[in-house]
Amino acid sequence: MTKTFTPARPIWCAGCGDFGVLQALVNALDELNVPAHKRMVIAGIGCSGSLQNNLSCYGYHALHGRVMPTATGAKLANPELTVIGVGGDGDGYAIGGGHLMHSFKRNPGVTYIVMNNGTYGLTKGQPSPTSPNGYGLNIEEDLDPIMLGLSIPGSTFLARAYSGNPAQLLELTTAALQHTAAGHGMSYLEVLSPCVTYNDTYREWRSSVYDCDTEAGYDPTNRAAAFVRMSELREEGRLPLGLIFRGERAALENAALNHDFTAPALQDVAHLPLADTYGDALQSFMR
Repeated sequence: MTKTFTPARPIWCAGCGDFGVLQALVNALDELNVPAHKRMVIAGIGCSGSLQNNLSCYGYHALHGRVMPTATGAKLANPELTVIGVGGDGDGYAIGGGHLMHSFKRNPGVTYIVMNNGTYGLTKGQPSPTSPNGYGLNIEEDLDPIMLGLSIPGSTFLARAYSGNPAQLLELTTAALQHTAAGHGMSYLEVLSPCVTYNDTYREWRSSVYDCDTEAGYDPTNRAAAFVRMSELREEGRLPLGLIFRGERAALENAALNHDFTAPALQDVAHLPLADTYGDALQSFMR
């Protein structure tokens, strides 16, 4: 009998915003009829890094900050997979910040969902890269990853949702997966996901979010105008939500892979010449 992985029950604190992210992802994948064996979730460190344990699909817990290079490798190895990276603001923007920048530039066919709570929740509330000036002992300005993404020409899908607005969260999660499935490359979705234990921002964020999807005349295909609008909203102390930018560009795997050959993960490993070559390659590493 074939055994399959049984998803665990989430261990997050009651009220954690990550519950909303998990449910939106499950609903979006089901709505798009992505079969379980075609789903691959790469998770980072921290509270949000356990999300893949709660899904019935392939999953892998990457090294700290290495979600995106790991997810990119998985997509290049098997372009038929729906590859999703998940993690928090510490994992994605601190030790993983360099990888995020290059992922925007490379545009791999991966959906990356970052749960931003503005703190290191797992290690008891230290300031993270997105913590505002004055939080704890933080004297720095907070990082705005949406503006970072807009500043890199290779980015093709930038959006922000709020776990306190589950309808829009589901809509944007679905749109992110569709963008990647269409061959346009990386979908980046940041979710404002409050930490109820160390940085409960539900009330604060509920009053400061601003839905760009409802703004008359807002054009998510105009990168320059989007950057200007994000700057204006930041000066006003608002947190923009919605589809911020969407462009069209070929995904990394479409340009990097030689389509005359079968993708690495789809090769027949029982094929004798291939097995011999694989053995030679392994021996070369042991010399």
